[in-house]
Amino acid sequence: MELLNGFFESILAFIYEIKITYIIDIGIIAFVFYKLLGLIKETRAEQLVKGFLIILIISKLSEYAKLYAINYILESTFTIGLIALVIIFQPELRKALEHLGRSQWLLYNNKKGSIEEQTRAINEIVDAVSVMSRKKIGALIVIERLIGINDIIETGTKLDASISADLLMNIFFPNSPLHDGAVVIKNNRMMAAGCLLPLSSNKYISKELGTRHRAAMGMTESSDALIVIVSEETGAISMAVEGKLQRFLDTTTLRDLMINTLETEKVEGDKNVSKK
Repeated sequence: MELLNGFFESILAFIYEIKITYIIDIGIIAFVFYKLLGLIKETRAEQLVKGFLIILIISKLSEYAKLYAINYILESTFTIGLIALVIIFQPELRKALEHLGRSQWLLYNNKKGSIEEQTRAINEIVDAVSVMSRKKIGALIVIERLIGINDIIETGTKLDASISADLLMNIFFPNSPLHDGAVVIKNNRMMAAGCLLPLSSNKYISKELGTRHRAAMGMTESSDALIVIVSEETGAISMAVEGKLQRFLDTTTLRDLMINTLETEKVEGDKNVSKK
């Protein structure tokens, strides 16, 4: 019994010695690693990280085994590799910093317009997409969210017009001057048309997807924009956001997805502003 009491006393003494700062420190490190793993999951960075971990493990094993030549080569490779890592992971590092920068608890949401205006804009876009889908008119509509995309707006023709289904259909009508580019919407207004988007470099994108879909995916890789695509070949409706492409949507599903993405974000942003 005394042995058991001594065991519990030792555990309690150990718990008392643990400071709250230690728990916070470990918790933050665990959270950072969890987020980093989430960012590199199913990307080329994941395989490179595994390679560097293997080199690190072999390097330590060679050190314990007193294999000095192998250990020297591996340590030198690891040192140079850290510099190469920054260069190779440049797109992933940029994505991680952008993800951190657009965290809701760090951002002041300065997007203008009420939820009612947002809903009206969504309905106008969906109405236009519905007609263009039936007539197989290709379209590419980019909606800015938290990350500013003024650099994309600058590549097109400035409009600064109210969102309307008729105007969208006129812009994307075949052989019209601006039908090949993208329309960019910001603060519930059509800011520009004929804009150029970066094409995705992802080699795993389906070969059956055309330039519009690749441009939409490329845009989601460099921003958090919501993008609506209408295929000129099939009339299929797609939506791209956060690096994910949802295809073959009907207008009801498209409207629901847009409302869930845009209006939820608006509500959260307004809550953050009220707290401040």
